[in-house]
Amino acid sequence: MNISDLLDRALQGEFLSAEEGVFLFEQAPLADLIYVGNAMRFQRVPEPIVTWIIDRNCNTTNVCIANCKFCNFYRRPGHEEAYITTLEEYRQKIEETFRLGGEQLLLQGGHHPELGLEYYVKLFKQLKSLYPRLKLHALGPPEIAHITKLEGSTHEEVLRALKEAGLDSLPGAGAEILSDRVRRLISRGKCGRQEWLDVMRAAHRLGLTTSATMMFGHVETNLERMQHFVDIRQVQSEKPEGAKGFLAFIPWPFQDEGTLLKKLKRARNTCTGDEYLRMIAMSRIMLPNIINIQASWLTVGKKIGQLSLHAGANDFGSIMIEENVVSAAGADHWFNANSIQEAIREAGFEPRLRNQEYEFRELVISG
Repeated sequence: MNISDLLDRALQGEFLSAEEGVFLFEQAPLADLIYVGNAMRFQRVPEPIVTWIIDRNCNTTNVCIANCKFCNFYRRPGHEEAYITTLEEYRQKIEETFRLGGEQLLLQGGHHPELGLEYYVKLFKQLKSLYPRLKLHALGPPEIAHITKLEGSTHEEVLRALKEAGLDSLPGAGAEILSDRVRRLISRGKCGRQEWLDVMRAAHRLGLTTSATMMFGHVETNLERMQHFVDIRQVQSEKPEGAKGFLAFIPWPFQDEGTLLKKLKRARNTCTGDEYLRMIAMSRIMLPNIINIQASWLTVGKKIGQLSLHAGANDFGSIMIEENVVSAAGADHWFNANSIQEAIREAGFEPRLRNQEYEFRELVISG
């Protein structure tokens, strides 16, 4: 293999193989990857604009039976700290989000053994009845798979019912690394690789906008990372004509503080700034059919986040009024509406507030 040839093919929009991706990731100079990642970014998003969003990551419940070894957030059924968020708590959180200029709830939770489709349909309908302009970016493939099993139904039937109840878009949660070997080691209780991908295929058939993610830097190999890209790219290439499919891809490094993976000495966060920037560039190189690549400032901080905007990323994510899962494992970087825009300007770009469909909107703060 030849580095220059592979990078030239990437610039032409060709799909590189997982093995070719490994070769570039391991052998290409960082400067070359950054250059090509940035060039491909401007092929897809020509304007010197970096988007951001205001939303709130609210959890339906912390009860979960998936037993992921990287998660400090979940509690087993019956635990004294277990909870299910009440309607009044949702009201308080949503109204505060509106006051701060947000319009979206990133609504996720655990694999609760007693919360099935009826619960979520009722909840979504209640929230949309109370707040018609609220956008629900909710659940994720593992939760859809869990609900499907509880109901003895199909992914498409569950998603259709949730969409009719008010689901606006489906996050790419729970992808971790799309390798069954890895998933058996870190998240045995979640759906496998194929089911995660199949849930997304069903969502795309129903016209739901989705995103895709990757949590890297634990027990996976570089080849498994690159195969993850290939799988995401394949699902995107299969989306029906007119469907948006994956509107964004968000990679972030494993956060290890207090996790069982770290306690058992099976994995720890060793991701450097160099490695993160390589992964941002490789996301752009390996995923030419996904428009938006999001930087994860929450896990890597302001400076590396800003550098990633020159390596292929064109979105700076959310100010995250509330976030409980990643921060429980040691992510402690935060922005508000002013500081996130200033960080984008410092990096040389124009900040633009967006919605989940990547449409620009105006910032309106009340109260």
